[in-house]
Amino acid sequence: MEDKSAAGDSLRDRVLDAMLFNVAFDGWGPAGVRAAVRDGAITAEEAALAFPGGALEMIEYHSRRADRRMVEELERRGIGSLKIRDRITLAIRVRLEQNTAHREAVRRALSILALPTNAPLAARLLYRTVDAIWYAAGDRSADFSFYTKRATLAGVYSSTVLYWLNDRSEGLSATWAFLDRRISDVMQFEKLKSRVRSFGERWRTRPAR
Repeated sequence: MEDKSAAGDSLRDRVLDAMLFNVAFDGWGPAGVRAAVRDGAITAEEAALAFPGGALEMIEYHSRRADRRMVEELERRGIGSLKIRDRITLAIRVRLEQNTAHREAVRRALSILALPTNAPLAARLLYRTVDAIWYAAGDRSADFSFYTKRATLAGVYSSTVLYWLNDRSEGLSATWAFLDRRISDVMQFEKLKSRVRSFGERWRTRPAR
């Protein structure tokens, strides 16, 4: 018996792939769908069946698929031997490299997600992405650091995406340099926090005179 979920994802993948080539010119909405239909890649009925929720549902699926493909690629590469900072850096780089051909689609998606009414979805998608990155990097924490790690990475990832969208350097070298600087800033901040925490613990345990 056919797996309905797999069949649904297959249709969504086909519709999304057809859409991505038109989003840069026609957007994520009905105009983009009509352009894909005119190209003969899909039918209007298939688009409606795959994404009854329209543009927002397409954007959400695109983000979730990108997360999944990133994790699959990182697992294929076997990043367990890398240092944690290198795992995070590579994860972000893979996530962006896999979508370089569709940067304009990502830009348009972010413009839609920036609308106040779409803020909850934007936050949810960002959380899913940074959570997927940490999971792929091997993080299995369950304490308060679970949230602080994701909040910190959300800032690094978001700023890197915005830089990447406007990068015209050879091989996106400027983006990777920017990412390295952001990761270094975070690492320096974490080291400072660790020193402050250590100093505080020594002070509290210092014997009274």
